[in-house]
Amino acid sequence: MSEENQLLTAVQVAERLNTSKAFAYTLLRRGEMPVVRMGKTVRVRPEDLEMFIVSSLDEVNHGKKTWKP
Repeated sequence: MSEENQLLTAVQVAERLNTSKAFAYTLLRRGEMPVVRMGKTVRVRPEDLEMFIVSSLDEVNHGKKTWKP
């Protein structure tokens, strides 16, 4: 299996989203992206992470998030 097709840990998800581990675990626990469960182990397919990112884009701004302090 190539590295790009390997299942991702919550830590790897956090790194790719540039967020904290706690936030990544929260996303997975809430079911906001599909996970692969193997006993107590939880992993994410890279393509599911990509779909989560795409689905999180702000469509009103054509994918450009607006930040308001």
